[in-house]
Amino acid sequence: MPKLWNDTIEAHRQAVRDAALNTAAALVAAHGAASVTMSQIAEKAGIGRATLYKYFPHVGAILSAWHERQIDAHFARLVAIRDEPAEPEVRLERVLLAYALIHQERVQHHHDEPYGAELAALLHPDEHVARAQQHLHELFRELLADAAAAGDVRGDVDPAELATYCLHALTAAGGLPSKAAAERLVAVTLAGLRQPG
Repeated sequence: MPKLWNDTIEAHRQAVRDAALNTAAALVAAHGAASVTMSQIAEKAGIGRATLYKYFPHVGAILSAWHERQIDAHFARLVAIRDEPAEPEVRLERVLLAYALIHQERVQHHHDEPYGAELAALLHPDEHVARAQQHLHELFRELLADAAAAGDVRGDVDPAELATYCLHALTAAGGLPSKAAAERLVAVTLAGLRQPG
């Protein structure tokens, strides 16, 4: 098949998939997971039911794919920040702040939607979350190893342990009321990474 045709077909598939994911997440957030059906998703998204079933076997599969897309987008955002040219300490601080703000936005979004907490609870056991946590940990570990080599953070603790510390410390951003509060949390976290004395 010609490349243009393949690209057109792939773009159509992606559009159908995105419409299904966005519609399902919105319906669940507004009405709760138990009340959402494949028929409702198809109707609201403007997709035929048979077409929807070609992509996903059930509502849970749609929600899992939506969650995976969200996680991938967050991780891509962190990687892009990591790859910006800057000194190791600056890159570390930028990534820590971006992670804290992502966590804060996600928690606030779940609280703003009537069934957002239910959606979050449904999706967090997802195996994609475990893989994402591993990738995050490795991203943080690499940044910390670079910063330690530059003398910006303590070198007497394994960067993997420091990465775990950062990930756990920054989850507190979910309960903070503002960006300024998240920035203060990042400053406190960075202070804990510095060489004693």
